Amino acid sequence: MWRNIASNAMTFLVVLVFLAGGLLLWAQNEYSAEGPLEQPMCLQVERGSNFTRVSHDLAEQGAISSDMIFRLGADYGDKTDLLKAGSYLVPEHASMTQITDIVTKGGASTCGTEVVYRIGVNSAEVQVRELDPETGRYVERIEFDPASDEPRPEGYEAIKSEVGTRFRVALAEGVTSWKVVEELGQIDVLDGEVAERPAEGSLAPDSYEISPGDSRADLIARMEQAQEAILAQAWQNRAEGVPYDSPEEALIMASIVEKETGVAEERPMVASVFVNRIERGMRLQTDPTVIYGLTNGEGVLGRGLRQSELRKETPYNTYVIDGLPPTPIANPGRASIEAALNPAQSDYVYFVADGSGGHAFAATLAEHNRNVAAWRKIEAEKAQGN
Repeated sequence: MWRNIASNAMTFLVVLVFLAGGLLLWAQNEYSAEGPLEQPMCLQVERGSNFTRVSHDLAEQGAISSDMIFRLGADYGDKTDLLKAGSYLVPEHASMTQITDIVTKGGASTCGTEVVYRIGVNSAEVQVRELDPETGRYVERIEFDPASDEPRPEGYEAIKSEVGTRFRVALAEGVTSWKVVEELGQIDVLDGEVAERPAEGSLAPDSYEISPGDSRADLIARMEQAQEAILAQAWQNRAEGVPYDSPEEALIMASIVEKETGVAEERPMVASVFVNRIERGMRLQTDPTVIYGLTNGEGVLGRGLRQSELRKETPYNTYVIDGLPPTPIANPGRASIEAALNPAQSDYVYFVADGSGGHAFAATLAEHNRNVAAWRKIEAEKAQGN
């Protein structure tokens, strides 16, 4: 009898082991399998939250099949203490494994609301945008001029304090250092002062993630480090025979290219015109340098250049001086720096606006004069239309 009881008990234990093993295997497969979420969602993880609360939210929104398996899987992977507050984009059909990684890896939030401080060449604005999880596109909710005397739009202060709100400063290509410092002073989530204006050309136009309380001086330093790296790499990869004695001279040329065209694909061709003029001993004769000499990069001239200004000898008047001006005239972007150091191969030494937003290029003065006449005709027709 005892032998039968022992045999039955052993059988029962074996069955239990197999059932437990099968259950564990099923749970593991369920944890890593494709999830039930039909559309992307933005998951909000509040400060002080835990995996129990997060698993409940996910289950309630149909993102996971079992909140218990989600919690056990995170616990088994030693990730329950790694939960990070923020707003996270959960893609459709994400597995529980993927979702666990998303909410524990840290870093910036990947969805929700972001505040973008845009510093343009002639203006600045603050944009509050929200990511639509279904389309993956941002929708603008609030927009205003930070320098305006008007009260901040309703909801802006509340959005700044929300968990998961991200902040960015975006510099436009061709913005001057004076403009950057002026507008950073208007950004109310930054602290501290900028002791002196950064050297013209030393700041990389780009988008910079910031956090409330960051130092303005530290942000400037990040911009300078980024531009140094871009210039160093472009200088290392420069075309053979470009007429610059140093990376600094290339940066000056890049700033001129940046201010002369807003058409990205034209930059290497515009650079080729100025390189050809230097190599032929011709003056650069470019209006943006003259304007910089008048404004020192502080604001816009707001009118056309006078003949007396084109004839006056200043360090930046390239109608009068030979070669490059003494400093950059703006902060050029990566594409203009690369164009200056790898210009197109051409015989062009002239260009003028063509009426389409781009330019007409010419290798001879006669051809250039025809292009100028065509441009003036377009201007006259526009004036009559108005």
